[in-house]
Amino acid sequence: MKMIDFEEELKKFHPSLEVEDAEDAITNQDLTDMADVLIGMIREAKDEE
Repeated sequence: MKMIDFEEELKKFHPSLEVEDAEDAITNQDLTDMADVLIGMIREAKDEE
């Protein structure tokens, strides 16, 4: 039974381009968070007054 040489396997490893592309797309998006939602709701409520 042959043992796996982890150091050799790590040298062969290349991250998936799809994962890197997804990471860039996620980190470069301007996502709405709860603070943005609440600010929008407050503005709408003030406009209705």
